[in-house]
Amino acid sequence: MWVGIACAATSLATTRVGAEALLVIEAENGRVLYAQNAGQPWYPASVTKLMTAYVTLRAVKEGRLALDTPLTVSPNAVAQSPVKMGFGVGTVVTVDNALKMLMVKSANDMAVVLAEGVAGSIENFADEMNANARRLGMIQSSFVNPNGLPADDQISSARDLAILARALIRELPEYDYYWHLPGIRMGKMVRWNYNTLIGRYPGADGMKTGFICASGFNLVASATRNGRRLVAVVLGAPSSAARALKAAQLLERGFNTNPGMSWLMQPFSTVESVQPIAAAPPNLRDEMCGGHRKRPATEDEDDLVANNNPESPYAVFLASLRPAKAKGAAPLQEMGEPVLVYTGTKPPAPGAQASTESKPEKKKTAVIKPAAAKDKDKDGASATSAATSRAAPKPKPKATAAKDGAKDGAKDAGKDGASTAAASSGDVAAPKPKPKVRKDAAKDGAAASAAASDDASAPKPKPKKPAPAPPPMVVTPAADQSSQVK
Repeated sequence: MWVGIACAATSLATTRVGAEALLVIEAENGRVLYAQNAGQPWYPASVTKLMTAYVTLRAVKEGRLALDTPLTVSPNAVAQSPVKMGFGVGTVVTVDNALKMLMVKSANDMAVVLAEGVAGSIENFADEMNANARRLGMIQSSFVNPNGLPADDQISSARDLAILARALIRELPEYDYYWHLPGIRMGKMVRWNYNTLIGRYPGADGMKTGFICASGFNLVASATRNGRRLVAVVLGAPSSAARALKAAQLLERGFNTNPGMSWLMQPFSTVESVQPIAAAPPNLRDEMCGGHRKRPATEDEDDLVANNNPESPYAVFLASLRPAKAKGAAPLQEMGEPVLVYTGTKPPAPGAQASTESKPEKKKTAVIKPAAAKDKDKDGASATSAATSRAAPKPKPKATAAKDGAKDGAKDAGKDGASTAAASSGDVAAPKPKPKVRKDAAKDGAAASAAASDDASAPKPKPKKPAPAPPPMVVTPAADQSSQVK
């Protein structure tokens, strides 16, 4: 496995010396095994969400709310920039589901939902984040939002993020599950964790990625072997492939270090003793997102390259990570199964189609395969498929009153992001249906009402061969239309 990592290192472009921050420590005692620019202030980007999860789970542990507490998506959450789930205002999500979406998909709107659910507002939540940072000894960190979107005062360092990772591992072991979820599933949508070490690197069990143009690609990664857990921090990598490779190299270096002799290798012994650097965070915007790049940097740019070209350096690197080859590695299935997430307070019935929240993901994924990577961030913003028209040879009579109810249901579905099916049956005599009516109903986004039988006087509601034959009819199933995102 190490040979594979070394080979990938020679193929991938390396970052300039001094342009990134690196750190690897032992989680148990905080002993530093390697450090480079670990005290340099840095924009944390979405690695911020580790602190969001920490504050939220401490609130759960203190009884201020529970994992099944329902939270409501606010206009403020909807206004967040991608990446996000894209739910409508008023959608209900439990704390548990919001945390899973936060940690796997790095959903910026879910960070705000949790912040408002815990503290009532982003500002109050930021105060709690900073209070916890001071208590933990994160002397270089300041937070102004729960998701890590660009802000001048949103600052941390490799030193501080390693301290936070240790706190999550040691103080909240019962919630360790959230750090290494392989992916989430909502209906037909599946989103895999941006931390590509999960399920591939031997013993990988956490934690969180991050990216904004100013910070470059960040990663806090943890792994356990033979009961020894390490935490690696990479800040400012040039791509998601490079940060995964750097983290794997740091972890390998740590696991191959004699714990009893590590104090000889560094001028400091624990992460708390890493000297902070009095400087402004580097701004890598031009390098990460400048015009010289063929396409703007995004979290999943290298995932697309690996999927489209299995012989690319990144694909070779991922293929080189074989959990079974590492002696003493913690047992992990290859990738693992994505966990179910949903809106509302109860999971969907087995076999039932997911609510419309899953549709934007499916559509986005279908668009991304041939498209530029920058489209990947616009979650929930595109549509991929229209309802398929098909002839109904045996239309069932429907109540004409269903039209108004279907319209109201479609409006509610647009607000809440939930699927609404409008179907009402009954034996109602009606004149020959006019195509105009069906077109109007389709324009309103409501389920199309099935036409009544052409022969109003026929005693049977389902004539096999009505006479005279009715004109050809096109009926769009109600379930298809009501689940279509507008």
